[in-house]
Amino acid sequence: MSLKSINTVLATAAVLFSFYLGMSFLLIPETSAPGFGLPTWPSGDGGGFLNVKGNRENAMGLALGVLLVTGQRRALGWVLLMVAVAPFGDMITVLTHHGSMAAAFGIHGLTSALVAVTGLLILRETSKARKAHKVPAPAPATQPA
Repeated sequence: MSLKSINTVLATAAVLFSFYLGMSFLLIPETSAPGFGLPTWPSGDGGGFLNVKGNRENAMGLALGVLLVTGQRRALGWVLLMVAVAPFGDMITVLTHHGSMAAAFGIHGLTSALVAVTGLLILRETSKARKAHKVPAPAPATQPA
């Protein structure tokens, strides 16, 4: 299996997982929320923040999906690196609010690392492709003396 095929599978998994999380936090937040890792959850009207997380996940999935489907692989690599910041931020949030260390590192930290590695692999793939297609510059013309 080629590097491009592996990268495509990894990027597709990131897109699908983003949509899965997004829809879960929008449609069934009461069952999705406990797995996030925080010790307490918003009460009263605070549950709307779970919808914010769902919307964020769906927006990331759309951005990644559009780049994947349109073949914009270099941009996809950069956006994957950018998207890796969100689960990293979730990890920091869980840790600073005395949540589950297992969820912080095992869910959010691992997700951040996997998304970042996928982005780096795609950037590596596109870098190699650019070098392979580079046309050498013509030799400079000599000037008569």
